[in-house]
Amino acid sequence: MRTLAWIAGLLCLFTVVLDAFQTIVLPRRPRGRFRITRIFYLLTWLPWSAMTRRVQQRKVRETLYSIYGPGSLLALLGVWAALLLTGFALIYYALGSPFHDPAVIAGSSMLRTDFYVSGTTLFTLGLGDVVPRAMKAREFLVLESGMGLGFVALVIGYLPVVYQAFARREVAIALLDARAGSPPTATELLKRHSYPAPAPHKDGVAALIVLLEEWERWSADLLESHISYPLLCYYRSQHDNQSWLSALVAVLDACILLICSVQDASARQAQLTFAMSRHALVDLAQVFGQAPFQPAECQDRLGGGQWEVMCEALTKAGVAICKDAEAIERLHAMRALYEPHACALSAYLGMPLPCWVPEPKAKDSWQRVPLSRPGKEHISPESNAHNHEDAH
Repeated sequence: MRTLAWIAGLLCLFTVVLDAFQTIVLPRRPRGRFRITRIFYLLTWLPWSAMTRRVQQRKVRETLYSIYGPGSLLALLGVWAALLLTGFALIYYALGSPFHDPAVIAGSSMLRTDFYVSGTTLFTLGLGDVVPRAMKAREFLVLESGMGLGFVALVIGYLPVVYQAFARREVAIALLDARAGSPPTATELLKRHSYPAPAPHKDGVAALIVLLEEWERWSADLLESHISYPLLCYYRSQHDNQSWLSALVAVLDACILLICSVQDASARQAQLTFAMSRHALVDLAQVFGQAPFQPAECQDRLGGGQWEVMCEALTKAGVAICKDAEAIERLHAMRALYEPHACALSAYLGMPLPCWVPEPKAKDSWQRVPLSRPGKEHISPESNAHNHEDAH
């Protein structure tokens, strides 16, 4: 029995240290099918998402989704701490519980004392009411106290890194609100960048190139940060109609339109942004073990006449779009490079994919924000433009 406790204790310590190193310290994709973190998320996310999908009210459902990311991070830290505590307690038990505990009657089991000593040592409480009576116990107490301090230091350093990466991700998504709508769509993105401008100001094409360059870097940052810390994928955006997945897919949609159907100077940058964005999307799908959906399983976001509606909207906005059969065939071929992976991630994370065309009378998130000063009328862009015309 003592031998089994010794082996189990060492196994707990080894698995926790290895898992914490791969999850926090190692700056690359963690590997291993039997990692604590992987098993933890498999056992918690699947039932949580299944329960959340049954909720009918959208706001309540999104709130439950948003709780999981930060909650799972704290719960994972708790699991690591519990396993470390248990591992050292089993080692003390395997050593014969070599402690003097005034609260325990002679001849009684010392297992609870082993856990008590392990807990006070790991969390550096140091009450001193229980005294070790063997040299090996003292050595393990010193080792556990050092691991306790290291654990606290890792937690203090880990949380800021995670939330800094989350903040960087969300800034670009928030900026996309006024540039592509809420939720973002490829049609709205191209429409809002189809404007001329007198020299020396930038026109819509130049502004679109700058935007695509920013999203190429954003995709690279997403690839680096979210593969190192996959739990960030569970973190939801501030608004219910926004997500990192919908923003990424909307940018990919716009890129293939610029490559296949719109002839202007932004096509080259669209190719670079598409390559980086698709790389991030596919790698993240592989991190979560999500196989790409088959064509029959994917939602056809351009079906039901959406292609004609999109072409009409872009043409009215002054975007020269090519609608021949060859351009449409190229478009569908490029969609097949990323949409199956996007559908798999959408089903796994519960994040809906964006449409190609915005819903009628859809408002951006900044237009839905209530005014902080009561009595002031909300001035929409349409009414503001109407007042400007009346003034002339």
